[in-house]
Amino acid sequence: MDMTLQDPLVGQVLDGRYRVDARIAVGGMATVYRALDIRLDRVLALKVMHPALAADGSFVERFIREAKSVARLAHPNVVQVYDQGADRSYVYLAMEYVAGCTLRDVLRERGALQPRAALDILEPVLAALGAAHRAGFVHRDMKPENVLIGDDGRVKVADFGLVRSVDSVTSTTGAVLGTVSYLAPEQVESGAADPRVDVYACGVVLYEMLTGEKPHDSDSPAVVLYKHLHEDVPAPSGVVPGLAHELDALVAHGTARDPAVRPHDAVALLALLRQTRGALRAEQLDAVPPQALADGHDIAEDRTSVIPRSLTVPRPLPVNEEDEGVLRTSRFEAPPVPERRRGGRRSRRGLLTLVVAVLIVLGAGAGVWYINSGQFTKVPPLLSKTEAEATARLKEAGLDVGSVEHAYSDTVKRGTVISTDPAAGRRIRSNDSVQLTISDGPETVKVPDVQGRTLARARLLLTADGLEPGMVTREFSEDVPKGSVISSDPGAGTRRHAGTAIALVVSKGAPVDVPDVTGDDLDNARQELQQAGLKVTVSATEVNSEYDQGQVARQTPAGDAQAAEGDTVTLTLSKGPELVEVPNVVGATVDDATKLLEQSGFQVKEDRGLLGLFGDTVKKQSVDAGEQAPKGSTITITIR
Repeated sequence: MDMTLQDPLVGQVLDGRYRVDARIAVGGMATVYRALDIRLDRVLALKVMHPALAADGSFVERFIREAKSVARLAHPNVVQVYDQGADRSYVYLAMEYVAGCTLRDVLRERGALQPRAALDILEPVLAALGAAHRAGFVHRDMKPENVLIGDDGRVKVADFGLVRSVDSVTSTTGAVLGTVSYLAPEQVESGAADPRVDVYACGVVLYEMLTGEKPHDSDSPAVVLYKHLHEDVPAPSGVVPGLAHELDALVAHGTARDPAVRPHDAVALLALLRQTRGALRAEQLDAVPPQALADGHDIAEDRTSVIPRSLTVPRPLPVNEEDEGVLRTSRFEAPPVPERRRGGRRSRRGLLTLVVAVLIVLGAGAGVWYINSGQFTKVPPLLSKTEAEATARLKEAGLDVGSVEHAYSDTVKRGTVISTDPAAGRRIRSNDSVQLTISDGPETVKVPDVQGRTLARARLLLTADGLEPGMVTREFSEDVPKGSVISSDPGAGTRRHAGTAIALVVSKGAPVDVPDVTGDDLDNARQELQQAGLKVTVSATEVNSEYDQGQVARQTPAGDAQAAEGDTVTLTLSKGPELVEVPNVVGATVDDATKLLEQSGFQVKEDRGLLGLFGDTVKKQSVDAGEQAPKGSTITITIR
C-alpha cells in the first residue's frame, strides 16, 4: 500500500506547473515532495509549507527568505532553489532533487565512520558553508539531517530555512532557533549568531561522525543546553581509542566554547581540516572505529567515494512500498574462479579425503558463523511508520514487538514511530523484541483559570501545567483586588503547546483620584493624601516657586491623576519665589521700560490715569529701582 496516496497533494499540479508525484519527508514546518516540472520536464524537490503555518506572516516571510538567500548561493555543494510561489493555501519552494540519503541515515546505518570518510563528508560541507559565509549568510541549523549525500557520492548542504544576513543576525528576541545538540554556547546564552555558530555545529557533527554518538546527549533538552554552556566537547579519542590526536585538536578548535578562539568562519575551519588531513598517515585515516556497525575493510578499498562502500541506506520516508528497499552506493563483483590445474589425476582416495576435509571446514565455519552472526539480525528502519506497519516489518525480520511507549513530538506525525530500542541498524538476536516509541503529536495543554489568583500563585499554576508565565501588564480594576490576576492571554481553557508563554493582566486595585495639594502646607498636604489612601514621601530637593517657603511646589503624580490605593505621591517643597533686583525704568519710554522689566523676569502693568492717556514716559514704578522682588511678580509703571 502506498502511504503517499493518503496525502492530498500527491497527484495535484501546483501553479499549473509542478506535478506532485510522491512524498519524501515531513518536517515541523513543511513537507518535501518529489515533483515533476512539466514545463521543463525535470524532476525536482518541492518543499511545501504546512497550510496551518501559511496564515502566519512571519513563517511565510522566513520561508521566502530561504528562497532568496539560497538562490544567491551558486555553489556545487548547496542544494539549489529554482523557484518560489504560492497556490491557494500552499506556499512552496522548488528545489534541486538529490537522490540518495542524509548523513543521519549514514550514521544510523554505519555508526562511527573511519576518519577518511568523516573528513571526505565534512570538507564539501565546509566548502558550501564557506561560500555562504563569504556571501554574508549564516545557516544556523547545521546537523546531519541537513547534509545530503547523493547516489553518486556528491555532498550537498540543504535547508537554509534559518539562514539570515550576517549583518542582521545579532540576536533573537524570541525562541532560540536551531537544534539543541548542535547549538553554540552564544546561541543558547543570548541568541547571537554569526558564522562561528556554524563552525561550532560542524565540530559537533565531526565528533559524531568519528564516534557514532553526540558529545552532549540527554533526554532533557535543558541538560543538553546546560552542557553546551558549561562543558567542553570531549576529545573523540576518549571514545575511540587510538584516534589521531590531530583529529582531537580539530574537534577542539571547532567546538571551542569561547567564539573568539574558534575559526572565524567555515573557510578557516576548512583550511584546518586540510592541514589535519595532510598530517595523518594512511593507516590513521583508514582506522576502523570499534563503534562502526558494519565491517569497515571495504572503506579503505574505495577512496574515491564519499560514502563507504557497501553502504545501504533506507529512505527516510519511502516513496512507494515497492521501492522501499535500499539505495546502494556501490556493488560487489564475485572474485574470479581460479582455473583448474591441468594434468595429474587425483586418486579416488585423495578425492574422498579432500571432500571430507572440505565438509569438516564448512561445518566448523557454519558453526562459527552461527555463533558470531547467524543468530543475529539487524533492527529494520521503522521511523515514521505506523504501529501496525512497524509490527508487520518486525515480524518480517523475525523480531517481536516489545513494550510500546508514547511520547509527544512537534515534528513526528501522531501515531507513527519516533524511535526504537535498539535503534535501527543495531544488531539484535533473532526472535528478540524491539521497543517502540509512538508519537502522540505535539504536546498541548489547557490554559488554567488563574483569574482572581495572586500573581505568584498564577505563575505556579502555569508552570505546573507545562506553560511559561509571560509578560505582566497592570490595570485598574474595581472588582479584582490589587495584585491579583484580571485575565490571561490566551484565556482559560484554550489549548496551547507546552512551553507557550501566557501573558497576564494584574490588578492595580480600584483607581484613586489624587488630590491637588500644590500650594498647601506640608502637614495639610500629607493629611489630605493619606486620607485618600495614598502614601507620601517628600523630595530632598526644594525649588523656587510662586508659593511661599515650606509650601508644596509640585507633586508626582499630579493632582487629578489616578493612582492605585497605597501608591506613593512625591511632594517637592518650595524655597519661596526667586528674588530679582528691579531695574530703574523711570524716565524711559513705555516700550523700553516694558522690555527691560520683562527681560528681568517681571510682568508689567501700565497705570496712565487721566493725565497719562497720551503720555509715553515712565514717571514712577511700584517697586523702587535696586530693591528685590519675586521673579514673575508684577511691576506697575505710572505714565504721565
